[in-house]
Amino acid sequence: MSESSRLKLFRPILAGANLRDRTLACTGALAGIALTGLICGFAATDGQQALWLVPPMGASAVLLFAVPASPMAQPWPAIGGNTLSALVGLLVAHTMPLSALSAGLAVGAAIGLMSLLRCLHPPGGAAALVGLFAGASSSYAFPLLPVGLNAVVLVASAWIYHRFSGHSYPHVAAPPAKAKNELPWTFSRTDLAAALDRTGETFDIDVNDLERLLREMEQKALARSYRDLTCADIMHAGVVAAPLAMPLDEVRALLVQHDVRRLPLLDDDGRIVGAIGLRELATPGEALEVLMTAAVTASPETPAVGLLDRFAVDGAHAVFIVDAAGRPLGVVTEADWLAVLRRGLA
Repeated sequence: MSESSRLKLFRPILAGANLRDRTLACTGALAGIALTGLICGFAATDGQQALWLVPPMGASAVLLFAVPASPMAQPWPAIGGNTLSALVGLLVAHTMPLSALSAGLAVGAAIGLMSLLRCLHPPGGAAALVGLFAGASSSYAFPLLPVGLNAVVLVASAWIYHRFSGHSYPHVAAPPAKAKNELPWTFSRTDLAAALDRTGETFDIDVNDLERLLREMEQKALARSYRDLTCADIMHAGVVAAPLAMPLDEVRALLVQHDVRRLPLLDDDGRIVGAIGLRELATPGEALEVLMTAAVTASPETPAVGLLDRFAVDGAHAVFIVDAAGRPLGVVTEADWLAVLRRGLA
């Protein structure tokens, strides 16, 4: 068998599942069911019922030990769902004879009751049938003993076991991380609720857990999309520049004609040696060498996100992109970054 074939032997259908977690689930279910059977066996009145276990506990163990973060695996759904469903099945058994209709009625009513009382638990459907099959001759204490007792002991076993498994149980969803400066186009809780409503599907995950995962994905995707951009990706070529020897009035006219705030000044070899704007040119009678200030430059490979501090902190209006010799290849302005943000919004 090839290595790839062996890896495919374990292909979990649950998001986030791994071999370690499934191994822990097997061990936990073994311990939980064994402990439940042992403890409940002491409460059995009939020696032939030494285990005193009801079949739905096996299904509950799958949830409590394999997916402890599931909303349907929490203590109230596990205990309330099994106990109340067994009671529903027993009530149906006392009301009408055993039939296909009574079986359907028991399970359907159990789902409705669990939904109303916020304790939906899939094994509750089996517990309803157990209560139904127990029959009208069974005591009304049946949902409590053994079903309720089974569920309580199993939940207690899961609580103890998950203290050592690395999973929280009962699971409390951590609040989604909020960015210090939350971007205005990030999704809101209202957007999430509307999206879930539009899908028309029910997902076995707490809404807080879902939002936290989506927030993390959103932040990673946003960071990746901007960090992958280089200055070469967002610059525009055709830089308007002036030789250092150009007269002041011609430089001023060039700035006005092309409506730019900063103009790079070039030496005889075409390399940027400084930059100038209309504010510096307001001083009459001075040479360009005296009036010019340092030009803000970057290489084409520089991550574009690295320019944000130049604009926001240093107050630069334009960053000139230069080659290895210092000759201009393009320019990135504040307007270019706004265009990038606009594309992100779109």
